[in-house]
Amino acid sequence: MGGEDTSVYLSLNEGNSPRLENLRKVSIVPLVFLIFYEVSGGPFGVEDSVQAAGPLLALVGFLIFPLVWSIPEALITAEMGTMFPENGGYVVWVTSALGPYWGFQQGWMKWLSGVIDNALYPVLFLDYLKSGIPALADGLPRIIAVLALTIALTYLNFRGLTVVGWVAILLGVFSLLPFLVMGVVAIPQLEPSRWLVVDMNNVDWSLYLNTLFWNLNYWDSISTLAGEVENPDRTLPKALFYALLLVVSGYFFPLLIGTGAVAVDRDVWSDGYFSDIAKIVGGVWLRSWIQGASAVSNMGMFLAEMSSDSFQLLGMAERGMLPEFFAKRSRHGTPLIGILFSAMGVVLLSWLSFQEIVAAENFLYCFGMIMEFIAFVKLRMKYPAASRPYKIPLGTGGSILMCIPPTLLILVVLALASLKVMVISLLAVLIGMVLQPCLVYIEKKRWLRFSISCELPDLHHN
Repeated sequence: MGGEDTSVYLSLNEGNSPRLENLRKVSIVPLVFLIFYEVSGGPFGVEDSVQAAGPLLALVGFLIFPLVWSIPEALITAEMGTMFPENGGYVVWVTSALGPYWGFQQGWMKWLSGVIDNALYPVLFLDYLKSGIPALADGLPRIIAVLALTIALTYLNFRGLTVVGWVAILLGVFSLLPFLVMGVVAIPQLEPSRWLVVDMNNVDWSLYLNTLFWNLNYWDSISTLAGEVENPDRTLPKALFYALLLVVSGYFFPLLIGTGAVAVDRDVWSDGYFSDIAKIVGGVWLRSWIQGASAVSNMGMFLAEMSSDSFQLLGMAERGMLPEFFAKRSRHGTPLIGILFSAMGVVLLSWLSFQEIVAAENFLYCFGMIMEFIAFVKLRMKYPAASRPYKIPLGTGGSILMCIPPTLLILVVLALASLKVMVISLLAVLIGMVLQPCLVYIEKKRWLRFSISCELPDLHHN
């Protein structure tokens, strides 16, 4: 992902993406941490991989899975994000390649997947705190806590993407620092033989793959903010590269310490268990630090995901796919209606369990990624000379081959989904298929105003 393509290309999308000149753009350091929180936020949530498959497969998974999935997705995001540097991201890519109907379906599935994903963070936040504050385990106190957290973080999103980016840096440093300390404290207690424990006859493959997939996807989400990035042609590819290194190391080394420092008991490895490990190796003070780090990490993930989801709706409105009021910005430059819609979705879905949320959002995300791969390949073949400030250095044939392993992985994840998850997810897909013609009819009847920003380039789709 390192170099840039300096060849001369014909322009597919001449013109500049819309700019609000009085607002500051996101620079590379905040962008790295926004991507970090879009994808990861730290090792919180990886515990289920050990419960599902044991230490060895969990460790191997977080080394191999990035090669199969994360790197191809990040590379495609770098190329397509610089080819279409505007808000809306993957919606614009699919629209350009497959037309507005499938572009809308992409937007619907990815937005819904993102909102479902965001509903995880209040759940994880409270799961880490409930050992210290048992009242937050269930009932009215838990409901009030979810609502209060959602409102507070939604307000931060309203205040501006630059604010969110710099808050993400502070939260990122705070959430990773205790794991560095835990690693040092745990060195005398490490037993390397624990890393090799594996029982191939007792592996929950569905939970294992869903946990890996959830923790290592969403690299494409940052593309929905491309119109807000300072010099995206150079900044976006570099930020994706640095974030990839940060994410993989932020998963692998805490997992290495946790599985090597305590006796292997797969049944206790569930979300929140890192705080118990911290108490075992370092005492109550370290557990409290890990719990605090989890809290701020989930805040960061919530902020980054909501920014991506809301700017996606803004980008779709600027392309005429949604009513014009979705393109309305607050005085801080943020998509006001998009933020409110995303917040309402989080509140409605936060009653689901952790594993149900992961399975449901993975299923919808898979459908969206298949369309992204198709759009990427089609644009490579149909517009080989189009301007691509960053181009994957594998050639068209190599880039197509690169998409095969993650596509096979998607099919496996879909096949392992439960019947309940399949039914709910397919119902959501059908809603999107009906919703788009309904919006076209509403536009035709002029019940709501739709418009395409005159500052956006022509996508040249058929």
